[in-house]
Amino acid sequence: MIISSTTDYRAAAQRRLPPFLFHYVDGGAYAEKTLARNVADLAEVALRQRVLRDMSQLDTSIELFGEKLSIPTVLAPVGLTGMYARRGEVQAAMAADKKGIPFTLSSVSVCPIEEVAPRLKRSMWFQLYVLKDRGFMQNALERAQAAGVSALVFTVDMPVPGARYRDAHSGMSGPGAALRRYAQAVTHPHWAFSVGLFGRPHTLGNISAYKGKNVSLEDYMGYLGENFDPSISWKDLEWIRDFWKGPMLIKGILDPEDAKDAVRFGADGIIVSNHGGRQLDGVLSSARALPPIADAVKGQIKILADSGIRNGLDIVRMLALGADCTLIGRAFVYALAAGGEAGVTNLLELLEKEMRVAMTLTSVRNVAEITGDLLVGAG
Repeated sequence: MIISSTTDYRAAAQRRLPPFLFHYVDGGAYAEKTLARNVADLAEVALRQRVLRDMSQLDTSIELFGEKLSIPTVLAPVGLTGMYARRGEVQAAMAADKKGIPFTLSSVSVCPIEEVAPRLKRSMWFQLYVLKDRGFMQNALERAQAAGVSALVFTVDMPVPGARYRDAHSGMSGPGAALRRYAQAVTHPHWAFSVGLFGRPHTLGNISAYKGKNVSLEDYMGYLGENFDPSISWKDLEWIRDFWKGPMLIKGILDPEDAKDAVRFGADGIIVSNHGGRQLDGVLSSARALPPIADAVKGQIKILADSGIRNGLDIVRMLALGADCTLIGRAFVYALAAGGEAGVTNLLELLEKEMRVAMTLTSVRNVAEITGDLLVGAG
C-alpha cells in the first residue's frame, strides 16, 4: 500500500488492529458530531494564496518554553498507546525525539515514565488528570520530575468519562469484553504476535508503579471510572502549581472565560481542545473555539490547539486561527499502528512537507508570519 497521508495510515491501522483498539482511538462520544466537525470545520478554513514573493528560504521551527521545535506540533497524550505497537509509547517518543518535537506521555500509558524518558535525548512532556486518588497524582508528579520531564499537561475536561458507544460494541467494554478481544486478536495475527505476545506487559505502567502491582487492561475502565473527580475546581490545581517547577498547561479549554481563568491561575499555556470529540458531543470544534479564545488571551499565555488536525495544512490553519503551536493525537497513533516508529517518523516528515507547501503558497517564510492575515477576508 502506498502511504501518502494520514488517511492512508488510518486505513492501514484499521486493517492491522483488532477492532476494539481501532475503534477506541477512532471513535468519539455520543453521535460523534463534534468528532466530525473537528475535521470538517478545520478543512473549511480558507487561506489567502499569494505568489511571486521568493519563498526559497522557509523556517518551520518555533521556540516553545525555551525549547526549539523543528515544526510547531507536539505528540498529544493518548491513553494505551502501548497497545497500538510493541511498547508503543517508546516507539512514538523516539520518533518525536528524532524529529525534534516533544512527546507527551499519558498518565494511563502502557509504558511507565521510567521506561520512556531514558530513551530520549530531549525531555518529554507528561499528562495528568485530577483524580480522587491524590496519592497517585503526587507519586506521578514526583516520578515525572525525577525523570526530567519538562512540561506538565493537565487534562481538565474529563471529570467524568464520555459516553462512547463504539467501545461497548467493539469489545473495549461491556459484557463479555475480554472474550471478544481475544477472538479479535486471533484474527489479527500480526498484532497478536508483535503486540499481544511480545509487547507485554499489558499494564497501566504508571499506575502499576504506584500501586506496586500490575494494573491490567481489565482494570483500566474500572480504575478510571472510580477515580475521575467531578468535584474538580481551580483550587484543586493550586498544590500542583506550587509543586511543579516547569511549564504547566491546562488541556480542555473551549471557552474564553475559562482561558482567562487559566491566565489568572498562573498556567503557562492552555490547550484548546474538546478531547478529540470524545467527551461532550455537540460542543464547538477546536477550529471554531480557537479564534475568540485567542482574541481574549493571546500574548498573555501560550495557546496550543488540537482536535481535527490531519495534515500539515491543518497545522497552518490552526496557527492562522490563533494558536502558537498544535498537538496531534489520532494521526500519530494511526501511523504507529501501521508502521511503528518508522511510521510515526514518516508521518512527521509528511506534516513538514505539507506545511512547507502551505507556507510557500501563502507566502509566509516562518511560523511567526502565520497570522490571521492569512485567512480569507482578512486584510
